[in-house]
Amino acid sequence: MEYCENKENLIQEFLSQKTFAVVGSFRHETKYAYRIVKYLKSKGYAVYPVNPTAREVDGLKCYPAIADLPVIVDVADIVTPPSVTMEIVQQCLLKGITRIWLQPGAESESVIKFCQENNLKVIYQACIMLGK
Repeated sequence: MEYCENKENLIQEFLSQKTFAVVGSFRHETKYAYRIVKYLKSKGYAVYPVNPTAREVDGLKCYPAIADLPVIVDVADIVTPPSVTMEIVQQCLLKGITRIWLQPGAESESVIKFCQENNLKVIYQACIMLGK
């Protein structure tokens, strides 16, 4: 999986946005998705957790699916196993979300190719909590 774009510029573009959806498991505060929600909140972003079984994450309403979000977020940060990442990215495309951040472990070559073929900007092989 090779980057064709300037990764640093893309990271800066994503981090300059205002609203983020975080898709993943929030069962416990040690889970990466939960930690990312807290991190983004601490940086002043509007954050929308997404998980079909959680109702609330760190005081925020949790939405069952991307389609249920009340707004079109600027960035979808995906913290899921590759086996479900493609479905999430397809939901983002249908919702009109054009920036996808695949946390390490969520990406696959087929998902990255799907993003590129559908003109979705995609970051992979980088953790959002390290992109200061």
